[in-house]
Amino acid sequence: MKLSTFDFALPDDLIATRPARPRSAARLLVADGAAGIADHIVADLPAILQPGDRLVLNDTKVIPARLSGLRNRTGDAGATAARIEVTLLEPAADGGWSALVKPLKKVRDGEVIVFSNDLSATVLGRGDGQAQLQFNLSGDDFDAALAAVGAMPLPPYIAAKRPADEADKQDYQTFWARRAGAVAAPTASLHFDGPLLDALAARGVTFSHVTLHVGAGTFLPVKVDDVRDHKMHAEWGEVTAAAAAEINATKAAGGRIIPVGTTALRLIESAARDGTLRPWEGPTDIFIKPGFVFQLTDGLMTNFHLPKSTLMMLVSALMGVERIRAIYAHAIGQRYRFFSYGDASLLLPGPRD
Repeated sequence: MKLSTFDFALPDDLIATRPARPRSAARLLVADGAAGIADHIVADLPAILQPGDRLVLNDTKVIPARLSGLRNRTGDAGATAARIEVTLLEPAADGGWSALVKPLKKVRDGEVIVFSNDLSATVLGRGDGQAQLQFNLSGDDFDAALAAVGAMPLPPYIAAKRPADEADKQDYQTFWARRAGAVAAPTASLHFDGPLLDALAARGVTFSHVTLHVGAGTFLPVKVDDVRDHKMHAEWGEVTAAAAAEINATKAAGGRIIPVGTTALRLIESAARDGTLRPWEGPTDIFIKPGFVFQLTDGLMTNFHLPKSTLMMLVSALMGVERIRAIYAHAIGQRYRFFSYGDASLLLPGPRD
């Protein structure tokens, strides 16, 4: 299975750098296995979905994971200082963090990087292009200090066009974000707001919350020509007993299970490899590509993804490679906005044999 199978030409001006306002005003491409392709907006979802459908929502909360600090050093040449940029990647079991540090060569093990009067971190070690950091604060104190000085970790293709600002602290966070730990947003969920959720509930659509802390690995390029050789970055997730019971009950009643976002889909499919969803907690590196057998997923709401990405492989697994090619050709032709702050699609493959 060649990486080139999942490539396509995308005009640069279709890459969104700001979200639609209000959130539910974003465009929505609906690809139904039986009905073809239709153009809507996200606010139309209550008329599109059916009573008894269940949306699975990822309640992870994005932390302001980008930090700028100073490393001070005194030596034979006197005192020197260097500006150090840090992007937090994931917490360690001992309370530390793995992080991207630029420039990594400017820091040594044991040195302290100062981010504010309240927040600093000691470099515990370095390797594989990353550093291990131990912050001087923990718990609520750490969260408060990070919120005061950190910036939202916008995807590279947005960060290359503009810096993160105050608007991103709300724009790059879902309406129902609850459990802090992600360094990237589950972006399909960014299209939802209170009025839309109320309208969906009135329609008879139900919701279940799960957690997958999205890591920076979601943006890592696939570097192998044969995609079967690609190794996914692991991310921590949890399906509670309550969520598992809700999803199983909907499935048993004949309702459709529709994850909002590839993160929610990857999590429930990780936890249901024998066809039944059970309470689950731990890391998952599940790699969904064509040939994958879905156990629970009846549809997917998701944004439009990067060429040659693992997410393109996931939607190709759900809808079929040629079908996804047609969907993306339609989206480009109709000038849908792509990637994290872009428009959305509702992918409904229809009954499987």
